This record gives sequence, C-alpha cells and structure tokens, in this order.
Amino acid sequence: MDLVLLAICIVLAFTAPNFLSLENFLNILRAVSMMGLIAFGMTMVIISKEIDLSVGSAVALSGCIAARLMQMGVPIPLAMVITLVTGALIGAFTGFIRVKFEVPSFITTLALFTAERGVALMITNGFPIAITSEWYAFLGGGYVFGIPFPAIIFIIAFAAIHFLMKYTVFGGEVYAVGGNDEAARLSGINVGRVRILVFSITGGLAALSGLLMSSRIASGSPTLAMGLELDVIAAVIIGGTSFTGGIGTVRGTLIGVLFIGVITNGMTLLNLDVYFQYIVRGGLILAAVLANRLQEVKK
Repeated sequence: MDLVLLAICIVLAFTAPNFLSLENFLNILRAVSMMGLIAFGMTMVIISKEIDLSVGSAVALSGCIAARLMQMGVPIPLAMVITLVTGALIGAFTGFIRVKFEVPSFITTLALFTAERGVALMITNGFPIAITSEWYAFLGGGYVFGIPFPAIIFIIAFAAIHFLMKYTVFGGEVYAVGGNDEAARLSGINVGRVRILVFSITGGLAALSGLLMSSRIASGSPTLAMGLELDVIAAVIIGGTSFTGGIGTVRGTLIGVLFIGVITNGMTLLNLDVYFQYIVRGGLILAAVLANRLQEVKK
C-alpha cells in the first residue's frame, strides 16, 4: 500500500496544481487528523475481532456535550475533561455489554450509533450550540511552529498507539484475543478486560476528535461527522488490518488514513465534480482493499 500511495502522489504531483507544496501537505494532515485519531482506536478494535459503528455519533455527541457544558458556564478545561471521560465511559459500556451479555459488537454499536445521535439532538434541541472562545478555537484551527495543532495531536496519538500495540503486553493480548479468543483465555489472558479497554480507548479518541471538530467549526452540532465511521473503517482495512482479527498494524492504518486524505485532496485540486469524486474515491478504496486481500491470499 505504501507503493500505491507513492504512485498516486507522483501522478498528482504532475497533474494537480500546488499538490507538492508544503502548505498543501499540512492541509492534508489537518484534514485527516480528526478521522485518523479514531482510526488508530478502530485498528485495535478490529484486530481484537470486533467492530465499532458508533464512532461518528460519538464524535457528534462529544462536541455537543462540550458545547452545552461551556454554555452552562463550566470552565473550558473542565468541560473538556468531562467530555473525554464520558467518551471513554461510553466506550467501556460498549465493551461491557459485549462481554457480559455476549451481544455481537456489530449490534451493540449499531444501537449506540442511533442512541448517541439522539442524545446529541436532545441536548441541543436539534440546533448547533455556538462556541465563542478563542482559546477553544485554537484546538481545531491553531498552529504551533507552522504545523496545524490537530496534526500534532494526530502524530502524538499515532506514536502512543503504535507503541502500545507493538511494545507492550497489552498490545500482544489484543492480537491474541483477535487471533483466537479461546486460546487467549486458556493462556491466562483476561479476554473481557482486553475488549472493554479497546472500546474504551476508541471512545476516548472519538471524544477527543469531537472536541477538535467542534473547535474547528466553533459549535457543537448534532449532525457533525455523519458517515465518518465508514471512512474510519475504510482507512483501517486499506491499511491491511484483517476483519477476521489478529492481523494489522497502526502504521498500516496511518498509510490508509493518508491514502484517503491524498485522493480526496487530489480530486479537489483537480476540480473534479463532487459526485464523480464519490465514485472515484469508492473505486480506489475498493481496489486498495482487493489488493490487500490478494496479498493475504498469497501469504
């Protein structure tokens, strides 16, 4: 996939105006950073042979919670902490339902997908809540040494999740649970704890993404991040993570996230029709997934 991404970049370098500029690369990083944060968590979820369809709604709900708390006069740092903790707890609740009642995560998160969007509509009465703080606006729109702040958060999250999955006992347990949960259980791994933690981490990352997005648009909107879960899952699968569990890397997901960001940016620079962009984007994602699948079969 690295070579495919490189080939697309070379083609765009010769066809899309300003594609090779530093400003454009920073724009790509900023555009993918909020989706990428969740993709890193989703990688852990899919490696453990689960799925989370509720992340888009979780992003919208988190932005609305933060905006409502600020509107009520809660100090911004405290509102952010409450939002992040709420996101992690919702994720933990998802994992708990999956483990305790053995309900497939597809069903559990599909229900949350609807419920969380409903709660977001309820606490906002269906209308965006404006956020006027300049300090808060920096989170989604500010720069540090010329680098968009969300891109810095994105890079830090990548490093942290990559380290967690590759160099810690917990990372090994996630792979073991996804590879064969019964064998993992017999070897002494607490399978339930692992599943609850991966959902909790993903919930926390979705909440963080919600804070950044609401900062970017200066409001908490119940319609934010519609369909985001599909981009997140596509990025993870493009990056080589297997739906059958036990296989995948956070580095691969980083490539998948950049793949989606580059083709979206390239088509915008080429001024392609928006409807046509959907078709091309879907076709390229399908081709990338098929290429990964063929690689798996050859192995």
